[in-house]
Amino acid sequence: MARIFARHLHALDPATQIPPADLMPQRYRRIAPHLFTPEEITSLMAAAAALRHPLRALNYTTLIGLLAVTGMRVGEACRLDRTDIDWDAGVLTIRAGKLGKAREVPVHPSTARALHAYDERRDQLQPVTRTPAFFVNTHGSRLDAHHVSETFAQLRDAAGIRPATGGRKPRIHDLRHTFCLATMLDWYRAGADIQAQLPLLSTYLGHVDPVSTYWYLQAAPELLTLAAGRLDAFLGELP
Repeated sequence: MARIFARHLHALDPATQIPPADLMPQRYRRIAPHLFTPEEITSLMAAAAALRHPLRALNYTTLIGLLAVTGMRVGEACRLDRTDIDWDAGVLTIRAGKLGKAREVPVHPSTARALHAYDERRDQLQPVTRTPAFFVNTHGSRLDAHHVSETFAQLRDAAGIRPATGGRKPRIHDLRHTFCLATMLDWYRAGADIQAQLPLLSTYLGHVDPVSTYWYLQAAPELLTLAAGRLDAFLGELP
């Protein structure tokens, strides 16, 4: 900001010094996430269903679906234990989220049914396990988040999902961004009070504060347009 002001003054007074660009460290800028369309998520799950090993196919179709409809971090999903799922209440307990924070994640009945179907089928495909984990690999151990990201990259390529011009390749973490933005878009279209709803979404996602969630506004032009439209409507009502 000081450099921009100095350039303005320099045009009026050439003796004004402009601070060099490397005077202060470069500010970190987030790279815009890839926002998956419903069709792309369907393609990812279809690619997962085509994996050769039936347990791997079951794991990745269920995991991708879970991340898409809850916005959970992939590490949180992999750390789920069977005892972390309350089938009667339809609630998942995240015991070791980011910064060690625990939280409860209510899920839609259809999601609970899909998880229950996975639970039953998993026991048929992998009856012997060495872990209390909900998601297990073909060796009977807990699914590893690092390996999940590698497999997701293969599924992404198999599904033909390409990055936007100038963007990076879509990552599994972008499912979290997609969930958050879809939720906020629904709220804006429904005329909801975003300021009142945002803390609820922050808690659901496990963010430290709503500021972390509000960053998503700038990640989607459609969302920013809706926010700007609401601001224009508000200003238009002022005397």
